[in-house]
Parts: sequence; C-alpha cells; structure tokens
Amino acid sequence: MVDTANQNALLTVKVVHTVVWVFFVVCIAAIPVMTWRGRYAHATWFVGIVLAEVLVLALNRWSCPLTPVAARFTRDRRANFDIFLPEWLARHNKEVFGGLYVLGVVYLVFKWTTQQS
Repeated sequence: MVDTANQNALLTVKVVHTVVWVFFVVCIAAIPVMTWRGRYAHATWFVGIVLAEVLVLALNRWSCPLTPVAARFTRDRRANFDIFLPEWLARHNKEVFGGLYVLGVVYLVFKWTTQQS
C-alpha cells in the first residue's frame, strides 16, 4: 500500500530543498559576476550569504538540515532522495559548488585588492 501522506510530505521537502539549493547556487554564481562588474560590495554580500549556509552545514555535520526531515518519509537513501538533482550532482554537490564558491571568493579578493583607484 502506498502512503500518500508520506509521498506528499517527501515531495514538499524535495521542492523546498531544491528551491533553497537553487537560491544558493545563484548566490555562488553571482559572486564572480558581481566581481567582474566591479560591484565588490554586492559580491561580498553573496559571499556572506553562502558563508552562513556553510556554517549551517558545518553545524549539521556537513548535511543539509532538510535531509533528516525527508528521511522520515522514505527508506530511500540515494544521494538525491531529498532533492530534485541528478544523483551524480547530489553526490558531488559540496565539492562542485564549494570549489566554485572558493574560486569566486579568490577572484573577488584578487580583483578588489588590485583595483586601480
């Protein structure tokens, strides 16, 4: 028998998790774009927003706080059981976007410190 309440709850968590993920990916992508445009203060705000998420992840043993919520509604434990991402991306999400975040921050620091007055 299919438990529709659990399916609906899992679907809700997956949608929320995916929306939050997209928000942070946009923030990470905005760092080099704002830096390239010379909008260092804007880029710094994006760095701070993502840093807050990094702290949340660190406090949760490098796991999204939504993962255990989703786990209550399914036995599935594939890397993407709690989010609408391809499994390979869900599995390597922190490495891929963590690397892009660090590169964006390095670019920001370099450009900001070497700008012509």
